[in-house]
Amino acid sequence: QLAESGGGLVQPGGSLGLSCAASGRTFSRPAMAWFRQAPGKERELVATIHWNAGATYYADSVKGRFTISRDNARNTMDLQMNTLKPEDTAVYYCAATPLWLGIRPSQYDVWGQGTQVTISS
Repeated sequence: QLAESGGGLVQPGGSLGLSCAASGRTFSRPAMAWFRQAPGKERELVATIHWNAGATYYADSVKGRFTISRDNARNTMDLQMNTLKPEDTAVYYCAATPLWLGIRPSQYDVWGQGTQVTISS
């Protein structure tokens, strides 16, 4: 019900855009988010957005560099990533929650398969 696209290999300092398409009843969830998980690390929140209110929350590590947005007409959520760093390398997941906003993975009950983002020269 969630499908990510747009991952790939980018050089440090570069930009990359991710997109998440929501199908079925998933788009009716009030909020969606991007999480990421690097090898050997726990899954962490990148950014979250309320579907109708547009309220957003960003992890400190990506503030000012990443922008989360949503298109209600297309049922899609995007993540624009700028000034990418090697530490941004991870599998990126989109997820949906029945809560107004959530910051923990356990608060999300629908997940995509993930897309690999690699930042390397």
